[in-house]
Amino acid sequence: MAELVTLARPYAKAVFEFARSNKTLDAWQQALEQAAAVSDDERVATFLLSPQFTRDHKGKQFAELFGDELDPGVANFFSLLAENGRLTLLPQIAELFGLYKANEERTIDVNVSSAFAISKALQSKLAHTLKEKLNRDISLTTEIDKSLIGGAVVRAGDTVIDASVRGRLDKLAAALTA
Repeated sequence: MAELVTLARPYAKAVFEFARSNKTLDAWQQALEQAAAVSDDERVATFLLSPQFTRDHKGKQFAELFGDELDPGVANFFSLLAENGRLTLLPQIAELFGLYKANEERTIDVNVSSAFAISKALQSKLAHTLKEKLNRDISLTTEIDKSLIGGAVVRAGDTVIDASVRGRLDKLAAALTA
């Protein structure tokens, strides 16, 4: 997986810079997410990995899946990926592009898992506090995880804050067995 991200990074960075300079970040993100979903399809992935077809043929067939509404810049990008045998990297390229875009726009997705439902007022307060601490706009999603027993686990990018009862019990158990 790390190798795929390494291979995808220059493509993601290049297309991000292109989209940023043309002020089309949202359109490119949408196109890349759609392309990633298509390339994840088992039949499409099998076709893209097949040695029976030329890279040029794979690129043309892949672009045809999107019809006439495909932006010429996106079509050229798909052709470039096909030429280099990298169409299978579209999921990683889309993910990296999304990260670059979020960083550019100073936004971050935050997931809060809690043992019980969190009120709208508490969600708002949590989002406000995280916005101040992280210096970014927050996109907050919540989910209920009864296994936490109580408290919550907050995930924001690479940062994880475990304030759950389950987390505390696990730490206590580790300390007692150490």
